[in-house]
Amino acid sequence: MKIGIDLGTTNSLVSFYGDKGPKIIPNRLGERLTPSVVTVDEDGTVFVGKTAKERGAMRPDLTASLFKRSMGTEKAFVLGDRTFRAEELSSFILRALKEDAESYLGETVSEAIISVPAYFNDIQRKATKRAGELAGLTVERIINEPTAAAIAYGLQERADHTRFLVFDLGGGTFDISILERYGSIMEVRAIAGDNFIGGEDFTRVLMGMMLHKNKIEEADLTEKERLHVMRQAEICKLGFSDGQQSKMKCTIDGAIYEENFSLDEYEQNCQMLLARIRKPVERSLKDANVRLADIDEIVLVGGATKLPIVRGFAGRIFGRIPGTRIDPDEAVAVGAAVQCAMKERNEAVREVVLTEVCPYTLGTSVVVQRMGNMAESGHFLPIIERNTVIPVSRTERLYTAGDYQRKITVDILQGESRFAKNNLLLGEITVPVAAKKAGEESIDVTYTYDINSLLEVMVKVNSTGVTKKMIIQKEGSQLTEEEAQQRMEELNYLKIHPRDQEENKLLILRGDRLYEEATGDLRRQLGAILSDFEAILDRQEEGAIRQAAEEMKEELDEIEAAMQDGLLDD
Repeated sequence: MKIGIDLGTTNSLVSFYGDKGPKIIPNRLGERLTPSVVTVDEDGTVFVGKTAKERGAMRPDLTASLFKRSMGTEKAFVLGDRTFRAEELSSFILRALKEDAESYLGETVSEAIISVPAYFNDIQRKATKRAGELAGLTVERIINEPTAAAIAYGLQERADHTRFLVFDLGGGTFDISILERYGSIMEVRAIAGDNFIGGEDFTRVLMGMMLHKNKIEEADLTEKERLHVMRQAEICKLGFSDGQQSKMKCTIDGAIYEENFSLDEYEQNCQMLLARIRKPVERSLKDANVRLADIDEIVLVGGATKLPIVRGFAGRIFGRIPGTRIDPDEAVAVGAAVQCAMKERNEAVREVVLTEVCPYTLGTSVVVQRMGNMAESGHFLPIIERNTVIPVSRTERLYTAGDYQRKITVDILQGESRFAKNNLLLGEITVPVAAKKAGEESIDVTYTYDINSLLEVMVKVNSTGVTKKMIIQKEGSQLTEEEAQQRMEELNYLKIHPRDQEENKLLILRGDRLYEEATGDLRRQLGAILSDFEAILDRQEEGAIRQAAEEMKEELDEIEAAMQDGLLDD
């Protein structure tokens, strides 16, 4: 028996496909949602779900939550005298869901399809797969959450050329996916998202409003008080579902604080979060090269879409009321169950070929020639661009950059920056080459990416036939949020080159942003524009810089206007 699992940031669900179609399996408490919370008691017993969440209010030092956001990192969660990684904590949730399914179904469960945010990178996806294996499950497939939701809404049963947009805002992650059905093929056209925004962030806004009104610093709260205020903020947030006002009441250091908040006031304080939600919507439309008027159906998925300000915001962006006929909390799990039926070739389910896309650009670093014939290393060469349908294989021929070099190292990178150092290093392959003049030795670099997010990289030396391969399974190379923040603070203290005048810096940053948003020929065009402008800056000739800046601004204006042309208009 295969089960479908929605391993969520705040809540998780398990499902199966039975005689009457997809069904959510209740947990041992008879509830459909299992909080993604883990606690360890004094004798070492692990508790998950609602029990762990309840205990966490009293023993936060022995309780962990929101660990999905740290999947694939080396971040340690210390619970008493024990230390866990995110995938280990996730495995406890998965094991509990497996046991609940076995109890409900009356048979052993060994296989599962697990959903992940569409914007999870390779390391995060492999960490999720490891979590399933630690729970005693064979993970048949990792499926993107919005894709699962589209299946739940029956995209595979619709007429040809049906386009879906799935707006998935969960407890801790946000995804946008655009899908299209052609005959028996259901294709993901584009995905975008933000792994660090969700319902918890909207709860934190209310917490901040409460503390601000009462002139209380969060740093002055104990951990128990902080969790108490967050819990009350969650209750207050849910209260907006019933009206324009909601009350929040909490106890801090023995004193009782009570405030009434209006929905308008709350929405005003959430503007930064709402702006972050809009960007992935725009990016997905650009990458799919479709307009909103071309979308046949828009659906809301994820518990956070029940919030009135989120639904209202989505309605304003899309110019129509999105669909919510399936409980947003359950749509992903329902879709995972239908996918299980497809895998088992269940006659009750129309068989379709489900295609996914590569969520991030994959490539390597190269040396480029700047103006004046200067060589500059550290530039990113995309090999498989984001939103390329998978499985896919792409080959690039690269040449030696220096005279008489004896080896070439191919670093395997994932990301959208034009600079290699800003992208995620997945691994590297080094091959020997004959010591000849620059450009006389070449290698073919082949990237092959499959539906389970396994990346195979093959490097072949063309003169000798020497070939090396690597399956990317590198673990723990992604920075934690704390490490990334510390790194950013360190960079803030670096001395800035005098050439970086404000207006020129702004142009470069704007060009970098457009480069990360673009793909294909447009991306290469932007890379050339930026490199040429930086070369002129290096010459430090004021007149030439001024003229180049004016020309670059005009070029960027034209490119950005073309990229944004009506994509959010009906």
